[in-house]
Amino acid sequence: MNILLLGYGKMGKTIEQIALERGHQIAGRIDADNYADLANLEPDDVDVVIEFSSPESAAENITYCLERNWPVVCGTTGWLNRRPAIEALCERTKGAFFYASNYSIGVNLFFRLNKVLAQFMRNYPSYHVSMTEIHHTEKKDAPSGTAITLAEGVMEQLPGKQRWVSNEPGKEPLPVGEDAIEIESLREGTVPGTHTVRYESDVDRIEIKHVAHSRQGFALGAVIAAEWLVGREGIFGMDDLLGN
Repeated sequence: MNILLLGYGKMGKTIEQIALERGHQIAGRIDADNYADLANLEPDDVDVVIEFSSPESAAENITYCLERNWPVVCGTTGWLNRRPAIEALCERTKGAFFYASNYSIGVNLFFRLNKVLAQFMRNYPSYHVSMTEIHHTEKKDAPSGTAITLAEGVMEQLPGKQRWVSNEPGKEPLPVGEDAIEIESLREGTVPGTHTVRYESDVDRIEIKHVAHSRQGFALGAVIAAEWLVGREGIFGMDDLLGN
Protein backbone atom coordinates (compact mmCIF):
# COMPACT_ATOMS: atom_id res chain seq x y z
CA MET A 1 0.00 0.00 0.00
CA ASN A 2 1.36 3.43 -0.99
CA ILE A 3 0.78 5.95 1.81
CA LEU A 4 1.07 9.71 1.42
CA LEU A 5 2.00 11.45 4.66
CA LEU A 6 0.55 14.95 4.90
CA GLY A 7 2.32 16.43 7.90
CA TYR A 8 5.79 15.16 8.71
CA GLY A 9 6.39 16.20 12.28
CA LYS A 10 6.99 13.83 15.17
CA MET A 11 3.68 12.05 14.61
CA GLY A 12 4.26 11.77 10.87
CA LYS A 13 7.68 10.23 11.44
CA THR A 14 6.26 7.72 13.93
CA ILE A 15 3.51 6.78 11.46
CA GLU A 16 6.14 6.29 8.77
CA GLN A 17 8.14 3.94 10.99
CA ILE A 18 5.11 1.79 11.77
CA ALA A 19 3.87 1.80 8.16
CA LEU A 20 7.24 0.57 6.89
CA GLU A 21 7.36 -2.11 9.59
CA ARG A 22 3.95 -3.33 8.37
CA GLY A 23 5.19 -3.64 4.78
CA HIS A 24 3.83 -0.44 3.25
CA GLN A 25 5.56 2.13 1.06
CA ILE A 26 5.67 5.90 1.52
CA ALA A 27 4.46 7.71 -1.60
CA GLY A 28 5.45 11.11 -0.26
CA ARG A 29 6.29 13.11 2.83
CA ILE A 30 4.67 16.53 2.59
CA ASP A 31 5.12 19.29 5.13
CA ALA A 32 5.00 23.09 5.11
CA ASP A 33 8.58 23.21 3.80
CA ASN A 34 7.87 21.20 0.63
CA TYR A 35 4.14 21.64 0.12
CA ALA A 36 4.62 22.43 -3.58
CA ASP A 37 5.82 18.84 -4.11
CA LEU A 38 2.26 17.65 -3.54
CA ALA A 39 1.38 18.73 -7.09
CA ASN A 40 4.00 16.36 -8.50
CA LEU A 41 2.13 13.26 -7.32
CA GLU A 42 -0.06 11.47 -9.85
CA PRO A 43 -3.43 10.02 -8.79
CA ASP A 44 -2.14 6.44 -9.12
CA ASP A 45 0.88 7.16 -6.92
CA VAL A 46 -1.22 7.17 -3.74
CA ASP A 47 -3.49 4.48 -2.25
CA VAL A 48 -4.34 6.38 0.93
CA VAL A 49 -3.41 9.60 2.73
CA ILE A 50 -2.67 9.95 6.43
CA GLU A 51 -3.12 13.60 7.41
CA PHE A 52 -1.55 14.89 10.64
CA SER A 53 -0.70 18.49 9.80
CA SER A 54 -2.00 21.64 11.55
CA PRO A 55 -5.43 23.13 12.30
CA GLU A 56 -4.76 25.88 9.75
CA SER A 57 -4.02 23.57 6.81
CA ALA A 58 -6.04 20.40 7.50
CA ALA A 59 -9.24 21.32 5.65
CA GLU A 60 -7.36 22.42 2.51
CA ASN A 61 -5.25 19.26 2.61
CA ILE A 62 -8.30 17.01 2.91
CA THR A 63 -10.12 18.88 0.15
CA TYR A 64 -7.16 18.50 -2.23
CA CYS A 65 -6.98 14.76 -1.58
CA LEU A 66 -10.70 14.03 -1.85
CA GLU A 67 -10.83 15.91 -5.15
CA ARG A 68 -8.19 13.46 -6.41
CA ASN A 69 -10.12 10.45 -5.11
CA TRP A 70 -7.50 9.66 -2.49
CA PRO A 71 -8.95 8.10 0.69
CA VAL A 72 -8.02 10.26 3.69
CA VAL A 73 -7.34 9.31 7.30
CA CYS A 74 -7.20 12.52 9.34
CA GLY A 75 -5.98 12.95 12.90
CA THR A 76 -5.53 16.73 12.95
CA THR A 77 -7.74 18.49 15.50
CA GLY A 78 -8.81 22.12 15.84
CA TRP A 79 -10.44 22.51 12.38
CA LEU A 80 -13.81 20.84 12.85
CA ASN A 81 -15.87 23.96 12.14
CA ARG A 82 -15.20 23.03 8.49
CA ARG A 83 -16.06 19.36 8.86
CA PRO A 84 -19.60 19.64 7.37
CA ALA A 85 -18.13 21.00 4.12
CA ILE A 86 -15.53 18.21 4.02
CA GLU A 87 -18.16 15.53 4.56
CA ALA A 88 -20.36 17.06 1.84
CA LEU A 89 -17.38 16.97 -0.55
CA CYS A 90 -16.69 13.35 0.37
CA GLU A 91 -20.28 12.44 -0.47
CA ARG A 92 -20.22 14.35 -3.77
CA THR A 93 -16.98 12.70 -4.90
CA LYS A 94 -18.02 9.27 -3.57
CA GLY A 95 -14.77 9.30 -1.64
CA ALA A 96 -13.60 7.87 1.66
CA PHE A 97 -12.85 9.96 4.75
CA PHE A 98 -11.90 8.68 8.20
CA TYR A 99 -11.63 11.07 11.15
CA ALA A 100 -10.82 10.47 14.80
CA SER A 101 -9.72 12.88 17.48
CA ASN A 102 -7.55 10.06 18.81
CA TYR A 103 -6.48 6.81 17.11
CA SER A 104 -5.28 4.99 20.22
CA ILE A 105 -7.28 1.83 20.91
CA GLY A 106 -6.89 2.49 24.64
CA VAL A 107 -8.28 6.01 24.33
CA ASN A 108 -11.28 4.75 22.40
CA LEU A 109 -11.99 2.27 25.17
CA PHE A 110 -11.64 5.22 27.56
CA PHE A 111 -14.26 7.13 25.54
CA ARG A 112 -16.71 4.28 26.18
CA LEU A 113 -15.85 4.09 29.88
CA ASN A 114 -16.40 7.86 30.09
CA LYS A 115 -19.94 7.52 28.73
CA VAL A 116 -20.77 4.66 31.09
CA LEU A 117 -19.58 6.64 34.12
CA ALA A 118 -21.54 9.71 33.00
CA GLN A 119 -24.66 7.57 32.70
CA PHE A 120 -24.14 6.31 36.26
CA MET A 121 -23.82 9.91 37.51
CA ARG A 122 -27.17 11.08 36.12
CA ASN A 123 -28.92 10.59 39.44
CA TYR A 124 -26.22 12.24 41.57
CA PRO A 125 -26.36 16.00 40.89
CA SER A 126 -24.21 16.77 43.93
CA TYR A 127 -21.15 15.77 41.85
CA HIS A 128 -19.56 18.45 39.67
CA VAL A 129 -17.90 17.17 36.48
CA SER A 130 -14.71 18.69 35.08
CA MET A 131 -11.72 17.62 32.96
CA THR A 132 -7.99 18.21 32.67
CA GLU A 133 -5.88 17.48 29.60
CA ILE A 134 -2.08 17.68 29.48
CA HIS A 135 0.00 17.69 26.29
CA HIS A 136 3.46 18.63 25.08
CA THR A 137 4.31 22.30 24.60
CA GLU A 138 4.28 22.00 20.78
CA LYS A 139 0.56 21.17 20.62
CA LYS A 140 -1.15 24.12 18.95
CA ASP A 141 -4.83 23.68 19.79
CA ALA A 142 -6.53 23.70 23.18
CA PRO A 143 -8.48 21.93 24.43
CA SER A 144 -7.36 18.75 22.73
CA GLY A 145 -9.67 16.98 20.33
CA THR A 146 -9.68 14.05 22.74
CA ALA A 147 -10.89 16.27 25.59
CA ILE A 148 -13.66 17.66 23.38
CA THR A 149 -14.75 14.12 22.48
CA LEU A 150 -14.83 13.25 26.18
CA ALA A 151 -16.91 16.35 26.93
CA GLU A 152 -19.32 15.47 24.14
CA GLY A 153 -19.63 11.97 25.58
CA VAL A 154 -20.58 13.39 28.98
CA MET A 155 -23.09 15.78 27.41
CA GLU A 156 -24.79 12.87 25.64
CA GLN A 157 -25.44 11.22 29.01
CA LEU A 158 -26.04 14.23 31.30
CA PRO A 159 -28.93 16.29 29.90
CA GLY A 160 -28.06 19.27 32.12
CA LYS A 161 -24.68 19.72 30.45
CA GLN A 162 -25.00 21.64 27.21
CA ARG A 163 -21.51 23.00 26.51
CA TRP A 164 -17.86 22.95 27.49
CA VAL A 165 -15.63 25.82 28.60
CA SER A 166 -11.88 25.89 27.94
CA ASN A 167 -9.56 27.39 30.56
CA GLU A 168 -5.81 27.67 30.05
CA PRO A 169 -3.09 28.85 32.48
CA GLY A 170 -2.12 32.47 31.95
CA LYS A 171 -5.46 33.41 30.46
CA GLU A 172 -8.43 35.02 32.16
CA PRO A 173 -10.61 32.14 33.41
CA LEU A 174 -14.04 31.91 31.86
CA PRO A 175 -17.11 31.50 34.06
CA VAL A 176 -18.41 27.94 34.27
CA GLY A 177 -22.18 27.72 34.71
CA GLU A 178 -24.21 24.73 35.82
CA ASP A 179 -24.80 23.79 32.19
CA ALA A 180 -21.07 23.68 31.34
CA ILE A 181 -18.11 21.31 31.70
CA GLU A 182 -14.80 22.99 32.46
CA ILE A 183 -11.79 21.68 30.52
CA GLU A 184 -8.41 22.73 31.92
CA SER A 185 -5.63 22.55 29.30
CA LEU A 186 -1.99 22.28 30.43
CA ARG A 187 1.11 22.20 28.20
CA GLU A 188 4.11 20.52 29.79
CA GLY A 189 7.40 19.23 28.34
CA THR A 190 7.01 16.30 25.94
CA VAL A 191 3.84 14.75 27.43
CA PRO A 192 2.13 12.66 24.66
CA GLY A 193 -1.30 13.03 26.26
CA THR A 194 -2.99 12.67 29.65
CA HIS A 195 -6.75 13.06 30.10
CA THR A 196 -8.63 13.06 33.39
CA VAL A 197 -12.39 13.18 33.94
CA ARG A 198 -13.45 13.89 37.52
CA TYR A 199 -16.69 14.05 39.46
CA GLU A 200 -16.29 15.90 42.75
CA SER A 201 -18.67 16.47 45.64
CA ASP A 202 -18.20 17.93 49.12
CA VAL A 203 -17.29 14.51 50.48
CA ASP A 204 -15.30 12.71 47.77
CA ARG A 205 -14.00 12.57 44.22
CA ILE A 206 -14.31 9.99 41.44
CA GLU A 207 -11.71 10.08 38.66
CA ILE A 208 -10.95 8.16 35.48
CA LYS A 209 -7.68 8.82 33.66
CA HIS A 210 -5.90 7.79 30.49
CA VAL A 211 -2.12 8.29 30.25
CA ALA A 212 -0.33 7.79 26.94
CA HIS A 213 3.29 6.66 27.33
CA SER A 214 4.29 7.47 23.74
CA ARG A 215 2.98 8.32 20.28
CA GLN A 216 3.18 4.68 19.20
CA GLY A 217 -0.43 3.84 20.08
CA PHE A 218 -1.79 6.83 18.15
CA ALA A 219 0.38 6.11 15.11
CA LEU A 220 -0.44 2.39 14.99
CA GLY A 221 -4.15 3.15 15.12
CA ALA A 222 -3.83 5.59 12.22
CA VAL A 223 -2.01 3.03 10.06
CA ILE A 224 -4.60 0.35 10.89
CA ALA A 225 -7.35 2.83 9.95
CA ALA A 226 -5.62 3.49 6.61
CA GLU A 227 -5.39 -0.24 5.90
CA TRP A 228 -9.09 -0.60 6.71
CA LEU A 229 -10.22 2.43 4.67
CA VAL A 230 -8.76 1.45 1.29
CA GLY A 231 -11.52 0.15 -0.98
CA ARG A 232 -14.35 1.68 1.04
CA GLU A 233 -16.65 4.61 0.30
CA GLY A 234 -18.15 6.94 2.89
CA ILE A 235 -17.43 8.74 6.14
CA PHE A 236 -16.03 6.71 9.01
CA GLY A 237 -14.63 6.84 12.53
CA MET A 238 -13.15 4.59 15.18
CA ASP A 239 -16.49 2.99 16.06
CA ASP A 240 -16.69 1.70 12.48
CA LEU A 241 -13.15 0.34 12.65
CA LEU A 242 -13.67 -1.30 16.03
CA GLY A 243 -17.00 -2.79 14.98
CA ASN A 244 -19.19 -1.03 17.53
